[in-house]
Amino acid sequence: MYSEKVMDHFNHPRNVGELEQPSGVGTVGNAKCGDIMRIYLDIDDAGVIREAKFKTFGCGAAVATSSMATELVKGKTVREALQVTNQAVMEALDGLPPAKVHCSLLAEEAIHAALWDYAEKNGIQIEGLKKPVTDIEEKEEAEEY
Repeated sequence: MYSEKVMDHFNHPRNVGELEQPSGVGTVGNAKCGDIMRIYLDIDDAGVIREAKFKTFGCGAAVATSSMATELVKGKTVREALQVTNQAVMEALDGLPPAKVHCSLLAEEAIHAALWDYAEKNGIQIEGLKKPVTDIEEKEEAEEY
């Protein structure tokens, strides 16, 4: 069963679309379930995320977590955005069913991938940012061992 917040973000997703000249773009997927999430970030010279948009192919939970993730990073600094975890996304949505937790992992990894792209484009290093995976199934399997 989905929370009211999940249903609201699925039925009325925020920040859908893409940015024409993004500072960073992150695309991740999950081969097991077929979800694909792309997050676009517009980051100003002070390192603050002015705008965030997303395009997601997947289930309702994937759309909802994408929507919430973009809401959570807007107005934050790059360092603050790096702290947005899958747990934070789930909490902001009042939870997800266990079978849909991977959608929140997609959101976290898509944010990290967009930040990685931003760092690469600008020749900077963001402390604590690791090279993202493109398929979260790889990350899930690595965590199982």
